[in-house]
Amino acid sequence: MSETFPPLTDFNDLAAVDGLDVVREQVAAAIEHAQHEPQAQHDTPVNEWPAPILPGTRPVPDIPATVLPGWLGGMAQAVSASTQTPPALAVLVALGVLATVLQRRYVVAPFGDSYTEPLSLWTLSASPSGTRKSAVLSAMQAPLIYWEKLLRDRMRGEIARVNAARLVAKKRIERLQQDAAKAKDQQERESLTKEIEQEETDMPDELRAPRLFTGDTTPERLQALLVEHGERMAVLSDEAGIFQIMAGLYNGGAANLDVFLQGHAGSSMRVDRAGRSAHVDQPALSFGLLLQPGVLADVAGSRRFRDTGLLARFLFALPVSTVGKRDVRKHAPIPQVVRDEYEYQLLRLLGDEPLAVGEPVVLVLSDAAREVWLDFAQAIEDEQGEGGRYEAISDWTSKLPGAVARVAALLELAAGGLHAREVSHACMDDAITLGRLLIPHAQAAFALLGSDQVDVDADAVLRWARGRGESVFLRSECHRAMSGRFRDVERLKKALDRLEVNHVLHGFVVRERGRKPAHHYRLNPACCLSS
Repeated sequence: MSETFPPLTDFNDLAAVDGLDVVREQVAAAIEHAQHEPQAQHDTPVNEWPAPILPGTRPVPDIPATVLPGWLGGMAQAVSASTQTPPALAVLVALGVLATVLQRRYVVAPFGDSYTEPLSLWTLSASPSGTRKSAVLSAMQAPLIYWEKLLRDRMRGEIARVNAARLVAKKRIERLQQDAAKAKDQQERESLTKEIEQEETDMPDELRAPRLFTGDTTPERLQALLVEHGERMAVLSDEAGIFQIMAGLYNGGAANLDVFLQGHAGSSMRVDRAGRSAHVDQPALSFGLLLQPGVLADVAGSRRFRDTGLLARFLFALPVSTVGKRDVRKHAPIPQVVRDEYEYQLLRLLGDEPLAVGEPVVLVLSDAAREVWLDFAQAIEDEQGEGGRYEAISDWTSKLPGAVARVAALLELAAGGLHAREVSHACMDDAITLGRLLIPHAQAAFALLGSDQVDVDADAVLRWARGRGESVFLRSECHRAMSGRFRDVERLKKALDRLEVNHVLHGFVVRERGRKPAHHYRLNPACCLSS
């Protein structure tokens, strides 16, 4: 690669033998060699560079249906095979459905004390148009629709009777109020007033057919739904309306997010406004959303969506689309035995009566489950600080251990039935496996949203580097050129580090006598070619 130079340790001897001109020639050659050596060392052929991961494009792992217990995983796998969709879509919808069934009725206490996690779960799968999201959602939520219809039909006569009794009572109260207003005698008014009070006391409470979920709603209507249906509600949808409402896209970013946040946390809700009140002690709200990636990008401008922690509550899946890889001749209907078992198990968990509001049943972690959960939580914690792998999504990873505890409890109830009171090591292990798989999906989602600031900065640096027309640049040169964005060089370093980890850049240091080390970066030739 380079020629060999004689030792330069004793120029006096060299000058004595060959003269000063030879010394000058040797020094000049050595300097030129030092200037070109770094470039020679780092001229890596295109085919020897790893494939670059460009900002906003992050590889994500598959999420197999095997992370779910028998009947639930079997249905998810069958739906995936039937629709030729990634299993991740059916897995996350299955968890949303399971949470819809069990939320508010159960909580999990990781330490067996007052710290509890409700079993509400928010899942969001992003997949392009034409990827059969609707078919996945329809298959997974079918037993919930059947259960609602079953109870609605069964309660129709009782609902009619109660409605008639309430109507009569209201009419009688109206007449008594008119008589009391006209009465001139004090005793007569007091007697009529007591009759009104008695009618209101005897009037039966409004009876409604139970509802488990909705497809779209406003925050105000959601408050009423929680009041009307046992302090629990879910949103299962493949349409963007509710997500955009939450992001405040229709009202200047000023959507009322309290009901959503309280529904995830299970904290008490008190609303008293003109013409509307809602008092809920332990609200439970779950989501099972399947949306297009563009919808996620649309909410990127909503800082409130991120700042309130609402975005951090979702478990994301952004699987690789199967469009263009499907076999149009392949027809694989969901086996009836799998569909029947799925329906039977969900109906068993739901029961055949409207679900009454009461104190939730507490599940604790077994000793073994708690230990592996704590190991997982500590591993997450260690990577959340400055410079850690999860620094950019620390709001999301901070909630991940709690979400994993929720998932583990849901899996335990699915596997062991309603009498389960302890989360086993096996169910916790499956939940942790799922949690680890979801981390890259969350990173991809936050990058898509533009909420990963390091990724946004890295994209800006890459665009600048590509626009220069040269493959090598100095960090100081980049800092000067982008000083408007990077007032702090540490912020630039984070962006460059991200690009280097993702094989977009390769950094190297050039050291020259009497000068500070110069930090150079070489652009992956594949990125140069794609510009």
